[in-house]
Amino acid sequence: MAFGFAQAFKTFGKLALAGTIGASLAAGDVGAQQKKPSPGSAKALFGGASLPTEGPAQPIGFYAKGCMTGAVALPTDGPTWQAMRLSRNRRWGNPAMIALLERFSQDAVTYAGWPGILVGDIAQPRGGPMLNGHSSHQIGLDADIWFTPMPARRLTAEERESLPFTTMLQKNKFLTVDPKVWTQSRARLLMLAASYPQVERIFVNPAIKKKMCDTWTGDRTNLGKLRPIYGHDSHFHIRMKCPPGAAGCTPQAPVAAGDGCDKSLAYWFTPAPWAPPKPPKPGAKPPKPPREMMVSDLPKACGAVLDSASVASVQAATYGGSSAASALTAAPAADPAADAEGMLPDVGPFPNDKPVMQ
Repeated sequence: MAFGFAQAFKTFGKLALAGTIGASLAAGDVGAQQKKPSPGSAKALFGGASLPTEGPAQPIGFYAKGCMTGAVALPTDGPTWQAMRLSRNRRWGNPAMIALLERFSQDAVTYAGWPGILVGDIAQPRGGPMLNGHSSHQIGLDADIWFTPMPARRLTAEERESLPFTTMLQKNKFLTVDPKVWTQSRARLLMLAASYPQVERIFVNPAIKKKMCDTWTGDRTNLGKLRPIYGHDSHFHIRMKCPPGAAGCTPQAPVAAGDGCDKSLAYWFTPAPWAPPKPPKPGAKPPKPPREMMVSDLPKACGAVLDSASVASVQAATYGGSSAASALTAAPAADPAADAEGMLPDVGPFPNDKPVMQ
């Protein structure tokens, strides 16, 4: 790669950023607010919905500003997958996404030499802004897949809450994949996920994108779908296109042509994404804190989604029918806002000028 990574590493070698970059931000999109939402806010109302709506499945709005109807739940267990962090109640999605995850998990065993996937957050029962941890995942077309392989045994509910994430990054080095952790099977897993035509993007840590650019020797047709972004060092994020006929779904701009191993990646190895916010000019009025998102800020249909009748039970809305629903459950988290995995790192500067999502 000929766009100055060596110089970038030399520059950053003198900066005290390694702890921040190496810290796992795996809980989700780091731009999301982490404070406890106010009663009546969109986060509180959608986060408080325990079951999806009746009726047909429709994604409404954009990935980071919307909701959904007719969601189905990924079964907690399958032959090639296990759902994690059950207390969050975020294993809901558009049926197209749940079907893709099941197929992907099976193909991962067959074609990528992967023992099965651990599935993290998909969406809340009616989508919408999450209580914590993400700014996207609102319309049932986003899903997080851990880089940790599925174990050969069934995890208990307690283990699914406490199993730690494993970062792919090397400690005390700037944006460097740890060769002791990274494996070719993980590379195959990423490229398999990107191979499905209904997949729009795969979000990964910039270091992982660079690793793929440097080392992937197979077909690079879908390498451009791997998009570098903050966090995503211990999981990757699958984003699907709006399904055919989903008139209320707002699509994202298509990924640019090429493999993405260019200036758009080099940007992440410059000071710009990691620079602390500029101090205000002397005498300038302090900026107003961001206003909480309200239901009225979402597409108009989302208000009706909150008021719609619920399905009878989780089992009734589990993908594959009630026979596919597992009895494995976890008690709701006592205080979602205090969930350590949803919090931001407590060391180093935090980038508050995150670029537009790639």
